Amino acid sequence: MSTRTFRVTVRGVFDGLSDEQRTELLAHAAEHDVLHAAYTPEGHLSYDLAARAAFTFRYLDSGEAEEDILLAELRAEESATSWLTSHGYGYRNLRTQSEDLSQAPLGKRRRRAQQG
Repeated sequence: MSTRTFRVTVRGVFDGLSDEQRTELLAHAAEHDVLHAAYTPEGHLSYDLAARAAFTFRYLDSGEAEEDILLAELRAEESATSWLTSHGYGYRNLRTQSEDLSQAPLGKRRRRAQQG
């Protein structure tokens, strides 16, 4: 059995931020700019608080079977909510989306490379 790679995205909206929390997030905004977004095992947070209160966590996970993607989603949601809670940030409207890269359509270059 081969290992499957999953990309899991957890999106939501900051809720009820105090002025201090907003200032703190804005001070670290460069580290969390969407232009630097990446899927990582520990998760990457991106947001643009100046534009809107939305945030995105991106996780890279893996599993052996197709149904392991559900566990990857649960781990990602738990990680995101744990980070938000530990920093005291309120949130709402969490939604999770995942992709099994083994099921993703091949790009033009990869198809050509497989054909030999």
